[in-house]
Amino acid sequence: MESGISSVDWFALTLYLLGITVIGVWTARKVKDSADFFMGGRRFGKAFMVFFAFGAGTNGNQAVTVASKTYTNGLSGIWYQWLWLFATPFYWVIAPIFRRMRALTTGDYFDFRYGPATAGLYTLVGVLQLSVFIGVMLLGSSAVIEAVSGGQIDRVWGIFGITVLFVIYGVAGGLNAAIVTDFIQGILTVLFSFMLLPFALKAVGGFAGLHASIEQESMFSLVAPGEINLFHIIIFSFNALIGIVTQPHIMGVCGAGKTELDGSVGIAGGNLLKRVCTVAWVLTGLCGVVLYKNLTGTDVDQVYGKMAAELLPQILPGLVGIFIAALLASIMSSCDAFMVASSGLFTENFYKRFLVPDREESHYVTVGRIASVFIVAGSILFAFKTKTTPEGLETFLKLQAMMGAAFWVGLFWRRATPAGAWAGTLVAFAIMVITGQDFFHTLAAEHFPKFMIWDEKFRVSFQMLFYLIGGFGTCIVVSFFTQPVPKERLDRFYNCLRTPVESEEPHLAPFTLPEGTEPGKPRKVIDKPNWELYVPSRRDILGFAGFWACVFIMIWFVRQMAQWGA
Repeated sequence: MESGISSVDWFALTLYLLGITVIGVWTARKVKDSADFFMGGRRFGKAFMVFFAFGAGTNGNQAVTVASKTYTNGLSGIWYQWLWLFATPFYWVIAPIFRRMRALTTGDYFDFRYGPATAGLYTLVGVLQLSVFIGVMLLGSSAVIEAVSGGQIDRVWGIFGITVLFVIYGVAGGLNAAIVTDFIQGILTVLFSFMLLPFALKAVGGFAGLHASIEQESMFSLVAPGEINLFHIIIFSFNALIGIVTQPHIMGVCGAGKTELDGSVGIAGGNLLKRVCTVAWVLTGLCGVVLYKNLTGTDVDQVYGKMAAELLPQILPGLVGIFIAALLASIMSSCDAFMVASSGLFTENFYKRFLVPDREESHYVTVGRIASVFIVAGSILFAFKTKTTPEGLETFLKLQAMMGAAFWVGLFWRRATPAGAWAGTLVAFAIMVITGQDFFHTLAAEHFPKFMIWDEKFRVSFQMLFYLIGGFGTCIVVSFFTQPVPKERLDRFYNCLRTPVESEEPHLAPFTLPEGTEPGKPRKVIDKPNWELYVPSRRDILGFAGFWACVFIMIWFVRQMAQWGA
C-alpha cells in the first residue's frame, strides 16, 4: 500500500506538533516550586480538570486495544476499556478524599499512613506500573502510525518521535504543561475517536452491512460466551476499582483543581466522556472485521490504522495528517501526566525522603525533570519487549492492583499496619507472578475445572480473583497480629480526610491542616473505634446516583445500538 501521507498531511501534522510543544514549554514560566511542577499549583477550574482527566486517561492506544479485541471477540471487546465504567460513579466521592490529603503524590498517603518504608515500596510499584503503561501507549500508537503511513514511518521511529515531543514540554512545564496541553489535546482526542467512524460505516454498508457480513450473533453481544464472559467483566471491573486509587497520576487528576468540586467534576466527567469515545472505537473494530479478513498476531493491532490509511485520503486531503495529529495528541496527553506523576513519586517519596532532604525547591524540580527522562527510557524498553497492546494492558491492570489492598484497608480501618500492607502487597505480587507462568498454565489446563481455562491457559479473570483475595486477606490477617500505627498519627490522618479544603488554602506539608482550622466532626456509618467509614454528604449522594444513572443509560444504549440494522 502506498503511503497515505501527502504534503498537506505533513503540513497539518507539523503545525500541530510545533504549536503544542511551544504551548507546553511556555507554561514552564509558572513553575516556581514542587507544588507547581507536580501539582500544577492547584489552580485549575472544572473545564480544565475535565479535559485533564479525559486526556490523562484517554489515548489512541486504547482505541487500538479496543478495536483489536473487538476484531477477535466482537462487541464484548468494549470491556477492555469499559472495565472502568462501573468505577466511574465512585470517582465522584474518591476525588474529595484525595484533595483532603493535601499531598503532592499518592506516595505521601502511604508514607503518612504506614511509614516511609511502605511509601518506598509504593514508589517502586507506582513507577513500574506507569512505565509499563507509557510503554503500552507508545507501542499501540506506533502501530497505528506505521499502518497509516503504509510503513513509511516505522514503528520504532514512531515511538522515539512521540517520546521526544512529550518529554520536551513535560520536563519543562510539569503538570502545568500537562493540564494546559491536555485541554487542547482532549478536544483532538474526541475528534480522533469519531472522525474515522462514519467513513468506516459507509464502507461496510452501515449497521445493516455489519449484520449481513458478520454471521456470528455473539459478535454483537456485550457479554460473549468465550473469553469476555460475565465473570470476566465483573472481576476486571472490580480489579479496576481496587487499582485506580493507586495509579500515581490520580492524585494530580483529583487534587490539581482549585476546589474539591473541581476535582469531582473533573475526574468523573472526564472519564464519562471517555466511555462515550469507547463506543466509537468498538464500532470501528466491528467494521474492521468486515474489511479485513483473517488477521492474526500483531497485524490485529493495525486494524485502526489500516482503515485510516485507506479511507481518509478518499475524503479530503490533509485528513490523514489531522488523524495522526489527533492520535499523537491522545498519546501525549496521557504520557505527559504519567511521566510527571512517576517523577514526582521518585523525587518526593524516595530521593527527598531517603537520599537528599532539606534542599531548596529548585533542586527537587531539577531532579524531577531528570527522573522523568529515565522513567520514559524504561517505558521505551518495555514497548519493544511487548508483543501486543492487549497483552501489555493486562500487565498494567495487574500491577495497578498490587497495593490496592493496602490503600483501601488503610483508608477505612485504623487497625491496618505497615506489616499488613507489605505482606498483602508481596502475597498479591507472588500470586500474580506464579499464576502467570507457563508451568502453572499447564497445571491448570490439566487439573482445574474447564470454566477456569481459556485457550489452554488459566483465565486472567481467575488470576485477578486469586491475587485480590490473597492481597486483602493477608493484609487484614497480618494487621491483627502486628504493631498498630500510633493513635496520634492516625488521628491527624483521619482529621485531614474528614476536613474539607477551604478556598485559597495555602500549600502545606501532606496531612497538615492550616493553622486555626477545626477538624471536621466524624459521622460514621459504623460507630466502632477502629472504623472510619463516614456518612456521605448530600452532594456525594446526588453525584454518585447521577453517574450511576449515566452508566446504565450507556449500557442500554449500546445494547440497543447493537441491534440496529439486524
